[in-house]
Amino acid sequence: MASYDKYENIQIDVSNGVATCKLNRPKAMNAVTRQMHKELELLFGQLGGDRDVRAIVLTGAGRAFCAGGDVKEMDSTDEAAQGADDDRPAGIFDSGARQLVTNLLSIEQPIIAAVNGVAVGLGATLALLCDVVFMAESARIGDTHVSIGLVPGDGGAVIWPLLVGPARAKEYLMTGDLIPAPEAERIGLVNHVVADDKVLDDALAFAGRLADGPTMAIRFTKLAIQRTILQQALHSMDVGLALETITGTRHDYTEATTAWSEKRTPNFKGR
Repeated sequence: MASYDKYENIQIDVSNGVATCKLNRPKAMNAVTRQMHKELELLFGQLGGDRDVRAIVLTGAGRAFCAGGDVKEMDSTDEAAQGADDDRPAGIFDSGARQLVTNLLSIEQPIIAAVNGVAVGLGATLALLCDVVFMAESARIGDTHVSIGLVPGDGGAVIWPLLVGPARAKEYLMTGDLIPAPEAERIGLVNHVVADDKVLDDALAFAGRLADGPTMAIRFTKLAIQRTILQQALHSMDVGLALETITGTRHDYTEATTAWSEKRTPNFKGR
């Protein structure tokens, strides 16, 4: 059986063919640091090759699913923030963003998201790239990149139009508005909205049903559909990441992160 002991920011439990993966930075609402991002990249690659895993559930510890990228790290380029064992560029916009999305979309096992609380930015992308999404009725979801002056280049611009169509995708991605769970279900962004105390149990029950089903047929059905999504990601992500990188060098991004740390409303200049 494969070992998942090396992960510091994600709890992984494999039981009866289902791997439950819990983002585990509850005090920070499971915001993604560079180290956690690297672990997510590795995790989906490892899970894909684990013969004991026939279905996967992705959820968050505590009251949030994932609050997106860790804003405290976003404007940092020093070696300490990056991590001494990470030889990639210090900036947050590197090949890891593409690798995470590619690994997540390439995995053959079905992935079920249990959105137990707020899912924003990268957190929303992680949830929506899963195959089936269960969402707690009190949770909200949205891609808030524009709120800090960034393009949603790390997967949001890929998956939102495929789920809700270009018009709705542009509305939500250009405003960064958070969507309540019932509305997310109504527009087809997520599959199921359930009581807060049932979201993980229902996701696990559904994952268990798939894990006990005809594995090859389930995987190949997913593969047939997933190819379109993966091709779209490969087609557009480089452009999205390049544009996100550009906006990450501009005044509005710097102003937004500064305003966040100073707990005030940002004064955007449109440049």
